[in-house]
Amino acid sequence: MPKVKRSRTPPPDGWELIQPTLDELDQKMKEVEMEPHKGKRKVESLWPIFRIHHQKTLYIFELFYKRKAISRELCEYCIKEGYADRNLIAMWKKQGCENLCCLRCIQTWDTNFGTNCILPKSKLEVGRIIECTHCGCRGCSGRSLLISNLFLEL
Repeated sequence: MPKVKRSRTPPPDGWELIQPTLDELDQKMKEVEMEPHKGKRKVESLWPIFRIHHQKTLYIFELFYKRKAISRELCEYCIKEGYADRNLIAMWKKQGCENLCCLRCIQTWDTNFGTNCILPKSKLEVGRIIECTHCGCRGCSGRSLLISNLFLEL
């Protein structure tokens, strides 16, 4: 099946540096979408999709805001083309939301008791695993380094 072009505007300078990583993450997303979810709970089948979406957004965020390795035009292009989530990046820029894994973790209307899933590390018990029912995170208490090996390319 031929690759579908997302837009007619040419990508900005620097796109060729991040394109292989984003294509690899898109391929992982396709594999996760096609894998069977028999035997899993209904919500568990979506957890890998949330993780890969977080990974792509975090990759763009860290390249632009932390490492200053890409231009603003390239960052905006990635957001416009759907490689990164604008709202999640906006939340990461706010103090206290640096470890947020998805926007559903802060939505109180979507939970049974009107709470969110952000837990401080001090509240987590040793040996007990608490997972968010929406995305499978462990309470947004610590961001795992999912993309540490992705920066070796740049």
